[in-house]
Amino acid sequence: MPYASYAAIESRLKSGGVVILDGGIGTELERRGVAMNADAWCGAATLENNAMLEQVHLDYIAAGAEIITANTYASSRLMLEPAGLGDRFETLNRTAVETAMRARDRSGTDVVVAGSLSHMAPIVAGSAAQDASRLPSDAAMADAFGELATLLKDAGCELILLELMYDPARIPLAFRAAAETGLPRWAGFGARAGDGDTVLSFDQRHDIPFREIASLVDGFDFAAAGVMHTAANVTAAALAVLRKVYDGPLTAYPDSGYFKMPSWQFDDIIPPAELADYARGWVDEGAQVLGGCCGLSPEHIAALAPMRV
Repeated sequence: MPYASYAAIESRLKSGGVVILDGGIGTELERRGVAMNADAWCGAATLENNAMLEQVHLDYIAAGAEIITANTYASSRLMLEPAGLGDRFETLNRTAVETAMRARDRSGTDVVVAGSLSHMAPIVAGSAAQDASRLPSDAAMADAFGELATLLKDAGCELILLELMYDPARIPLAFRAAAETGLPRWAGFGARAGDGDTVLSFDQRHDIPFREIASLVDGFDFAAAGVMHTAANVTAAALAVLRKVYDGPLTAYPDSGYFKMPSWQFDDIIPPAELADYARGWVDEGAQVLGGCCGLSPEHIAALAPMRV
């Protein structure tokens, strides 16, 4: 059944229920033919592809998503300025939130509209690695995160999803910016497999133990935290690490495929039924929010929707 507001989602989580999140937004636009910006990835796509973006949200709602995510993952000033789009920061982000809200209204379903806040900064072309030569100062990053978090609140988002948290230096900057809004916050950490059974941060430059970044939840008030933008076969192990340092509701929304800036590579995408098999295991281990990230589509969310309770 639909939820009237985020308060209802929170109540359901506290009672042990399972909630369904949407899937990838930027990659779903790309899968439908939208070209990605060489500097700002999907952050620049909102205005010229607004009708398609609205349809993406509608398709996720029809698939069973109870929370839809505005296309703001890659549209902080850190991404827009190098693309020559800094002067369109407010227009892009407000339109992204308004588009999600319009889809909600058209659907007639009281889904929650969440704003995405990542610590994404420019990436080396043709790779998934950070371009260290273009990494701004901590002060500039803190300002950019704060600016976007404030806009997400002012535009009407009920929830902030802190997505693909993997850099131990940048994570606290994003966490503090989101906390200052007073909105509910969910932390989503990215992980990758290390040697043997080890789990590492998603960081492509350094082998950082996943526990190191997961432990940064301490001192922040998160309504939920979990693992996202992570291969399905690594997610359970990362959730187990996170559970050792966080006792609230767990989220799980993996990716499938891989990134070569500025395009997602839709190779060996996990079949929806296989994703559902993994998800049942995550629920057995305590996950209460299921969804998808890059490479995953409404078909995947439809496969997860029957697990909503």
